[in-house]
Amino acid sequence: MNESVRKVPKRIAQAVLNSLKGGVVPRIGLPYIAVGRKNEIEALLHDVDIIAEGGASFRFIVGRYGSGKSFLIQTIRNYVMDKGFVVADADLSPERRLQGTRGQGLATYRELIGNLSTKTKPEGGALTLVLDRWISSVQTQALQETGLSPDDPALTRAVDQKIYAVSAAISELVHGFEFAKLLSLYYHAYAEGDDETKMKVVRWFRGEYALKREAKEELGVNIIITDDDWYEYLKLFAVFFRLAGYTGLIIMIDELVNIYKIPNSITRQYNYEKMLTMYNDTLQGKARYLGILMGATPQAVEDRRRGVYSYEALRSRLAEGKFSRPGARDLLAPVIRLEPLTPEEMLILCEKLRDMHAGLYGYEPRLGAGELADFIRLEYSRIGADQNITPREVIRDFIELLDLLVQNPALSLQELMQSDEFSYAKSEAVSDQAEERYAEFEI
Repeated sequence: MNESVRKVPKRIAQAVLNSLKGGVVPRIGLPYIAVGRKNEIEALLHDVDIIAEGGASFRFIVGRYGSGKSFLIQTIRNYVMDKGFVVADADLSPERRLQGTRGQGLATYRELIGNLSTKTKPEGGALTLVLDRWISSVQTQALQETGLSPDDPALTRAVDQKIYAVSAAISELVHGFEFAKLLSLYYHAYAEGDDETKMKVVRWFRGEYALKREAKEELGVNIIITDDDWYEYLKLFAVFFRLAGYTGLIIMIDELVNIYKIPNSITRQYNYEKMLTMYNDTLQGKARYLGILMGATPQAVEDRRRGVYSYEALRSRLAEGKFSRPGARDLLAPVIRLEPLTPEEMLILCEKLRDMHAGLYGYEPRLGAGELADFIRLEYSRIGADQNITPREVIRDFIELLDLLVQNPALSLQELMQSDEFSYAKSEAVSDQAEERYAEFEI
């Protein structure tokens, strides 16, 4: 067994295998099973460098269900947190959209803010941590620069000046004045040990105030975050996070298919209009230190009747040019279309999962390279596999096989693969083209 894989902590191995068997992407342990997607990752990391220098980016990650779309997004998520970014992610749903008349846009904002994550708090809920860290770092800087003692009143004035400098930089942006006022309010509550006021400010930042009157009475600000303007506050947060010592903000929004599914055409158009605003902001320099990734299925993007391309202003910006084709995609374009993993890449992934499974349950791997090749060959020989098979399906089948083998030592892989569940689409159903493609697949 590969020694590096044997050392995967059991907690991580359990989480990875359970998530994959359940058809979802694990939040942790992705580097242990990352395979393929090298070109796509490099393209996205190029964006990350631009964002770190004060730029902005917007990308669509397009792939069928189970193709590895969410896996790629999570891989980038983990990478950028290691690089000092704050990450906010959310899945759209019938209750969470980009724009709505009954709070659906604000619900997406709340989900994003609730899922704010950093390297030291990767599970989400990092807003108060970021605010407190910012104040602590400002106080430390003031101490070092002035040489004053912590209880000297002059130190408080020095910290106030630094807080004001950050607030002034933010107040120039749309809604920045109120945002800066709340940052200052949070700092003074922090310095005075006023936890109640701190929590009120955090509530406002989370978009939890429903009435302007309530926000005015409790915090002295005349506005609240709404369905219409929630995205403007993400741009403010991106600049603030940079001033607070982070690299920037990456927003990841998956399941765009839920916009495609909206039955009302006018509502769909409003959502695509919001998407266009976000896209234009990043390309025209109206956003800084901000990256946006959106995950979607091909149909949700390309359908001219209901998809993203039904909105002409987006279609004209996002549609592929004349020269891109499968196997030669332009990965610098706004839309990254995921190519299927090759059988060879799937084999490498199965080897990693085999070793991880053996390390978790404490046994020597029974499946050699030849048996793994047999499994991959069988999976790819099913009806329509050339067009329809996804990594999710192959992985779920493989982990199920590993579980059965460890629970039934007397069974062999061949016996399991010859069962009704695995052999129903074998041999007779294989097209001549598929037979020819995989006949030479040897390990």
